[in-house]
Amino acid sequence: MHRLECREVHLFYGSKHALKGISMGIERNTITALIGPSGCGKSSFLRLFNRMNDLIEGARVEGDVLLDGKDIYKGMEPVELRKQVGMVFQKPNPFPMSIFENVAYGLRINGVKDKKVIQESVEKALHQAALWDEVKDDLRKTALALSGGQQQRLCIARALAVEPTVLLMDEPTSALDPISTSRIEQLIQELKNNYTIIIVTHNMQQAGRVSNKTAFFYLGELIEYDNTKRLFTNPTKQETENYITGRFG
Repeated sequence: MHRLECREVHLFYGSKHALKGISMGIERNTITALIGPSGCGKSSFLRLFNRMNDLIEGARVEGDVLLDGKDIYKGMEPVELRKQVGMVFQKPNPFPMSIFENVAYGLRINGVKDKKVIQESVEKALHQAALWDEVKDDLRKTALALSGGQQQRLCIARALAVEPTVLLMDEPTSALDPISTSRIEQLIQELKNNYTIIIVTHNMQQAGRVSNKTAFFYLGELIEYDNTKRLFTNPTKQETENYITGRFG
């Protein structure tokens, strides 16, 4: 069974038909890259899986979106869903509080009160995000003092602290320098052992470096979805070849 699955999914923003009949399955412990030109539906598709589109006025979804075989739009509360599906955004968005409290935030709003559990969870998440050694002596300092790359890894730690099974990443390195980008890419590869990861990226080299599978979106449609190496070296659709060779987009 796929960890995530879409069956004939359509997404509308009012009268705009943003996603058109998307069907695909995403396996456990894989990294799936979503590529395509701006406005093609990548981020809209990503946000299906934690129901972030619900926050947009006039948005409606048709079809089935499944997490471990359960339809997340039927009988599942968004708050419960987001415990299982973490999200990391394009720009680092640490809260104006300490490094420790940033990571503990999700635990606290989910009702965890045991100080020892919170302490252990924060430390574990910072280790997973490859940030512990850099901040372990500064946990009470403001997160806003961290560098951009450190802030993004902190946001990853914040998402991991509540122990999700899925991690959604919307262009997580687009605001970062090359060294920080490399750190995040290395981290994504390590996290694959424990999480199912979907990453939106405009950087096709990045998709080639980090992902197992790649989905190419164009004008709200899923044009091609295949093993990353095969899609980049031997695409079956002309539109995919045109995009990856730089003829448009």
